[in-house]
Amino acid sequence: MNPGDERTWATLLHLSPLVVGFWGPLIGYLVLRERGPFIRAHTATALNFTLTMLIAYVAVGILCIPTFGIAAILFLPLVVVDLVFRIVAAMAAYRGQWYSYPATIAFVR
Repeated sequence: MNPGDERTWATLLHLSPLVVGFWGPLIGYLVLRERGPFIRAHTATALNFTLTMLIAYVAVGILCIPTFGIAAILFLPLVVVDLVFRIVAAMAAYRGQWYSYPATIAFVR
């Protein structure tokens, strides 16, 4: 895969959870991980961040039960963090830079 295609796919994979959820980074990781070190790093990073955010959303959802919905105010900051970090990662991928999301659990490498 040439560098331009790697950058394009990495950019799309960082933004894919906004459209298709968890499935975008997972399918991208499974299909593209052998195409080069740059795309492998970005697909793994996108998948790890998506899984970390999924855990955070579920945790806030569960926390809403004992607090009678008061914890729901945590959803907005979580959505903003999710969106901002995905845009920053997509911009870095588009520029051909390596990027690692902060505070992400490494499920895949």
